[in-house]
Amino acid sequence: MKTRIITGIVAIALFVPVCIFSDYVVFPIVMSILSAVGVYEMAKCLGMDKKWALTVPMYIVALALPIVRFYINKQSHFFAIAMIAIFFVLIYSLGYVMFRKNQDKIGDILTLYALFFYIVGCFSSIVCVRYMAYGKYVYLLVFLGAWVCDTFAYFTGRFFGKHKLIPEISPKKTIEGSIGGIVFTIGAFILYRVLLFKIFTDLKINLPYLLVIILAIAASIVSQIGDLVASAIKRQYNLKDYGKLFPGHGGVLDRFDSVMLVAPVVYVIFIISAVLM
Repeated sequence: MKTRIITGIVAIALFVPVCIFSDYVVFPIVMSILSAVGVYEMAKCLGMDKKWALTVPMYIVALALPIVRFYINKQSHFFAIAMIAIFFVLIYSLGYVMFRKNQDKIGDILTLYALFFYIVGCFSSIVCVRYMAYGKYVYLLVFLGAWVCDTFAYFTGRFFGKHKLIPEISPKKTIEGSIGGIVFTIGAFILYRVLLFKIFTDLKINLPYLLVIILAIAASIVSQIGDLVASAIKRQYNLKDYGKLFPGHGGVLDRFDSVMLVAPVVYVIFIISAVLM
């Protein structure tokens, strides 16, 4: 527990300046590093981390895309570049299987590719949320949604949990904890919205309470799904942690498993709300 607390304090101390200077390239660089490390952790989980001929292009794309988003303002242009890069990795991966003459199972290669796509897409989405219109005021909701839900789901489940959620995947998670995480996330999002307009009194951004509540519910639900998906993969491959980057907390995928899935959902909801409002 002492190690977890110390690591948590150090992580917060590093995370705060990254957010403070998120107007600069430091933010996408950090997301790029997390993205590449996450892909490496997944490759290691699947037993493919030593297959450098297969994984290096994945690491390059994982490292590049979040930074590319910082320098490309138009989202349509970024999506075009991202899809070309990801499609190239798919073709390369299939070519790798062919030239290896079936020494590797195509199912394993495609599993790694799918999880590569998931990890890179999610970390790129964090950067997309940050650099969309008014993104600097709302991107913290991605982290707030995941970490508030995770924290209060844990404590609610610990004190009030009686009914297991999905014991086959995560024995300690309860239905009561899940509901508690959703409720507290809604409260945290509403509080964030109140403080945002108190601090920035001249802020002209359309952020009604209904949208905030929808974001909170969606973020808390998908954060729990992301956590469960990461746990299911670890259980299937008999892993305790994906890595050791954060002592006491595991690797990137252990620490950011819930954050990752929140980012694209928040991004899509904001795009839809912009069209409808």
